[in-house]
Amino acid sequence: MLNELLEEVKTAKIEDLQFYFITRVLKEGVSKRTKMLDKFIFNLYQVDINDEIRDHLHKLTIDQIEYLQKKNYEIQDYDVISEDTDQIFTYQMQNKAMAFADVINNKLPNKSQIKKIQNIEKIVLEEDLWAYSVGFENDGEWIYSFRKIIKSKVAIDENEGNQKSVRQKIIRTIFNTQSNKLELIHGETVNLDKQIDCVYYKDAFYIFKKTNFEQITGLTEEFKVEAETVVSELIQTNMIEGVEIIEEEVANNPSIHKKLVRLQKLGNYQNMTTESLLRMKEVAEIFGETLKSKNGKILIEEKKDIETALKILCDYYKEGKVSGKDYGTYAGKQFIHQN
Repeated sequence: MLNELLEEVKTAKIEDLQFYFITRVLKEGVSKRTKMLDKFIFNLYQVDINDEIRDHLHKLTIDQIEYLQKKNYEIQDYDVISEDTDQIFTYQMQNKAMAFADVINNKLPNKSQIKKIQNIEKIVLEEDLWAYSVGFENDGEWIYSFRKIIKSKVAIDENEGNQKSVRQKIIRTIFNTQSNKLELIHGETVNLDKQIDCVYYKDAFYIFKKTNFEQITGLTEEFKVEAETVVSELIQTNMIEGVEIIEEEVANNPSIHKKLVRLQKLGNYQNMTTESLLRMKEVAEIFGETLKSKNGKILIEEKKDIETALKILCDYYKEGKVSGKDYGTYAGKQFIHQN
């Protein structure tokens, strides 16, 4: 697939390359627990760029794909718990209910309706400058790359007459090779680095940096909402004491969100019994863990207890069928055996 992506980008006309800023705006009157689908609006703005920037964006995109191609990374379906290393993920957009889908399905295809940006300052003051996208067109087929924008890489000049102005705590400079002097930069600046987080092509994302992709699309915040739902369902099982400690972790520790989303996908907590609890305690003991229990229920007294319980409930401990070796990982795809 990378070969096809690379060929499409290489043969795209550089003069037709398009650059977009993506912003995110919080809807009025929404609660913190509202799902991402109903919480934010993503806006799209086209930005005029010169030939030098076009050449730069075209070349860096080719360089990035060629680099990944040489690495021979494995390409696999997106999994919430998979690690963001040595692999490329695919994420199919068909029928996906996410707020960012509006950018892909409605805004980018209707290019005549995309507003052209006049100045960055107005956007920075009123909206969150969220990401940027580069569009490559080849025989009517579009490929879009995306990169998350870090706030520290955006700067606007302080305007004393505007109370909403952003006060810069740094001075922006550039070394002029003609005069051999360090000079001040005036005006609005956005630093574009030489990285790509993901590429969208033919109804699918190809994800190079999983964490940034999750931030761009809003999945990161959706995970928290889903994690809170899982905690509510754990309470309903009446098989865990100390759920309030899990609730506190969900509120303060984002790393637990994906594990709870993984647990929701597996559903192993839905039919817990005192008998299955005994089996869980046996498995934990085999791997040197202690799954605490009290009155026939899982007992959570501290953070370590949460990790142990989630490992057991998420089938963290796995055995290689051929080697017989034991492995520990939250990731994994369940096989459905055919009779």
